[in-house]
Amino acid sequence: MRRAVTLVATLIGIASLIGPSTQALADPPPPPSESTARTELAALTVGTPHSMDGYSRDAFDVWAEQPDGCTTRQDVLARDGENVVEGSDGCQPTSGSWYSAYDDKTVTVVSQATIDHIVPLADAWRTGADQWTAAQRKAFGNDLTDAQLIIASNSSNSSKGDKDPSEWKPPNTSYWCTYGEEYVSVKYKFELFVTSDEKSALGDLLDAC
Repeated sequence: MRRAVTLVATLIGIASLIGPSTQALADPPPPPSESTARTELAALTVGTPHSMDGYSRDAFDVWAEQPDGCTTRQDVLARDGENVVEGSDGCQPTSGSWYSAYDDKTVTVVSQATIDHIVPLADAWRTGADQWTAAQRKAFGNDLTDAQLIIASNSSNSSKGDKDPSEWKPPNTSYWCTYGEEYVSVKYKFELFVTSDEKSALGDLLDAC
């Protein structure tokens, strides 16, 4: 019943779409078009990275509880997986498969289906989030509305770390266009600045479209 209520809430834009199903109930939020991404990229402010003093993942309250009573991570696993089977708690998947676009791999072990922030938390911190309120950082760290949270294999997530696109690009080159669109969209919405190298690299990613 709790899941059914959540589904209705999602359709009116209040909560994320999840459910006790053997199929994915939704796709990740789509990125903007290439033309929109280019317009947003041009509007991004170029700046110098701030100090990492005071940074911690806890500052973003990652994997906070959502209105359905499940965590953000559990909601993304349910949203983006295929043949997902949930446990008795109605939240934690016990099996399924998850596609990692970064490296074009499919993960079939729940614990190995990690959730990555398209714009890394550390990058957000050094490009403006250090000056946000706790509520703003929580919204960023648990954003189910935008193309910010994505399934990633352990290896690709570890390889990316907190690097921006000037330091790391997905090994799956066919994903570069979408990755660039998603990254720009998040930076633009949350009014985070970019470094000059980062902005140039984002342009290169959009050139793959």
